[in-house]
Amino acid sequence: MSINLKGKKVIIIGERDGVQGPAIAECMKSAGAEPLLVQTQRFV
Repeated sequence: MSINLKGKKVIIIGERDGVQGPAIAECMKSAGAEPLLVQTQRFV
């Protein structure tokens, strides 16, 4: 299964103790998506 992200706009919320927002944003950019909001939060 493949998902086409070219030209899609994404909102990214990462986790401080897991995968952080900027890392997810780089993956999304390489897949062709445009990050609109990138944040890293701490969930407790």
